[in-house]
Amino acid sequence: MSRRAWLWIGFAVVHVAVAALGFIEPNAPMGDVTLVYRPWVTAAVESGWIMGISQEWIYPQLAIVPLVLARGLAWIAGYEVAWAILVTALNALAFALLVGRGRSQGRTIAAAFWLLFILLLGPVGMYRLDAVTVPLALAGVLWLVGRPLLASMLLAVATWMKVWPAALLAAAVIAVRRRLVVLAGAVIVSGLTLVAIVAAGGGVFAFGFVAGQTGRGLQLEAPVTAWYLWQAVAGVEGASIYYDSDILTFQVTGSNVDAVIAAMTPLLLLAVLAVAALGAVQAWRGARFAALFPPLALALVLAFIVFNKVGSPQFLTWIVTPIAIGLVLDRRRWWGAAIAGLAAALLTQLVYPLLYDRLIVADGIAAAVLTLRNLLLIALLVWAVVGVVRAPRRALSRLAS
Repeated sequence: MSRRAWLWIGFAVVHVAVAALGFIEPNAPMGDVTLVYRPWVTAAVESGWIMGISQEWIYPQLAIVPLVLARGLAWIAGYEVAWAILVTALNALAFALLVGRGRSQGRTIAAAFWLLFILLLGPVGMYRLDAVTVPLALAGVLWLVGRPLLASMLLAVATWMKVWPAALLAAAVIAVRRRLVVLAGAVIVSGLTLVAIVAAGGGVFAFGFVAGQTGRGLQLEAPVTAWYLWQAVAGVEGASIYYDSDILTFQVTGSNVDAVIAAMTPLLLLAVLAVAALGAVQAWRGARFAALFPPLALALVLAFIVFNKVGSPQFLTWIVTPIAIGLVLDRRRWWGAAIAGLAAALLTQLVYPLLYDRLIVADGIAAAVLTLRNLLLIALLVWAVVGVVRAPRRALSRLAS
């Protein structure tokens, strides 16, 4: 049996297993699909009340599209199963593009990495909106050199569902020689999306997702919350974990928390700009796409995670695309990052959903697992930044076939 056949068998087994874990594991790992996505799409289809159009939304407006598509499959076995089928179908398309004819060892290793990552991260990686954007982002990145216009349009569509693929677009604009084509694709998609939003009567909410994120507190799982989390574990007066019923998530509070909340968005912007500027300097010095893009993309994505006051466990899916493309292009250099990414995925599943009921009551063991995961992400960010700095000396000529 060919290795491509084995990969596809693994694809089927992993997706069935992870889909089933959503129904088995504790602490409602597919709760967003049941409690949030389904009511949103029901309101949109049955009453015309569309999130992002009729009122401000925490997501960009194209996020409603996969929610509606999943509803179209709900007749099979309910909305939750429909969502798993939709995600699996999109993953299959991107997986086929990644594997190709199964002759490239780099692509084979990248495909195996992705499957193992899906399994180790568990159901939170499938039953969240981020799961729809990952295959779009991966396909877009794989096409960046050969089909930059189509690639940038896919990345822009993904960005208008969840903001994080903007990091990949930024890395592409910096690293790809045909950057004007990349910009054109993003402008076309964004322009058409904004026209549709305004035509539907939602112009006033076109960028409501920006305000929706900046106004949030410190989410429990974010790296920045460690100081308050460990104070809560130690029983320090004033430090605690609480549930925000408005955005349906657990957050932390403590001394001077408002100042930290206010500082995080500017700090995030500064971190992203600093990484982008470093990448631009390296591109100006002659770093080629194959050497510069993967570490720059990973550094920008991790900047979005490490300096974010929101730390949802599904954010970890964002690192799949840059690590996978790194393995395609230079597997010897990227094997360490791949192992670190897999370890972070496993630790994330331990945090949520397996230990989450202990974490929200400030259990020390659960807090230690979360802290270890966040330290691993910080270490990966440092490694990626170093990779950007060293990119000119590690240039490769083109994408592996």
